Amino acid sequence: MTQATDFYYRLPMRAGSQRPGSHPGTSHGNGQEFVTHATLFSRPDPRRLDVRASLRDVRGDWLVRVMRQRVGVPVWLAADVSASMVFGASRTKLAVLSDLARAIGASASRVGDAAGMVAFDSHEREDLYVQASMSRGIGHVMAAALDDPQLAAHAEVGERHQGDPVDGLAAALQRLAGRQCLVFLASDFHFPLARLDAALDPLSRAYIVPVILWDPAELEPPPLNGLVSLRDAESAGRSAMWLRPSLRTQWRDAVAERRATLAAFFANRGLRPFWVQGSFDADAMSEYFFEANA
Repeated sequence: MTQATDFYYRLPMRAGSQRPGSHPGTSHGNGQEFVTHATLFSRPDPRRLDVRASLRDVRGDWLVRVMRQRVGVPVWLAADVSASMVFGASRTKLAVLSDLARAIGASASRVGDAAGMVAFDSHEREDLYVQASMSRGIGHVMAAALDDPQLAAHAEVGERHQGDPVDGLAAALQRLAGRQCLVFLASDFHFPLARLDAALDPLSRAYIVPVILWDPAELEPPPLNGLVSLRDAESAGRSAMWLRPSLRTQWRDAVAERRATLAAFFANRGLRPFWVQGSFDADAMSEYFFEANA
């Protein structure tokens, strides 16, 4: 079993929840962040009595401190398991996604948050759904579902992968509609973005981290000239081309253009993507959240 490496995360806004946790909350309770004073009559909690403030009160009321508590927030992985995720030169993107699932589970468990998973290809993959749980092993449960050899086998032969992955994503995200939560949306995003905006609308109260999983072999063309056989990862269709310097330039330009398109798309929603190329780096994910909360 692969050892999970956790990372730091915190929402950059206050969350409304009644369950204590580690994130800034909007509710009042047994926290450490002072908000205001209230009279002992309106908030009968002698443990919060502020004698100094009470002696200064012009009305002579006994005053208690009103504190804002930290809260727990559910963490969800929305996992793309479509055919293109089986591609990879040394490790498949699906295997890297499994590493991410372990890390999310370990990170959530460390701070006392519940973690769960929804998955999709061209449909919602209900067989891969993992209910959010505070169990310490929840990351390994999610990873085990993604490591199932049958999952990769179905993708290789194109089973269940006919159609637009945005349809599956939209169906999967309906489970999270209206919830205040943290969502890691992990995919290579090798599909048209025209309908993705509408698919993300149900997550208006969630904080979304787009995790873009690309393999190094997708980013850089082979170095030698010659005839190469290419296979479309989604449709399994094959084609051949004679690789030459001009095509390498077009390849690199297409990668740069797609990167810019994705960055612009998510920026329009106020989101910043996290790029994963070849392997998941937990320290880089921690830096991502430090910058988001700076």
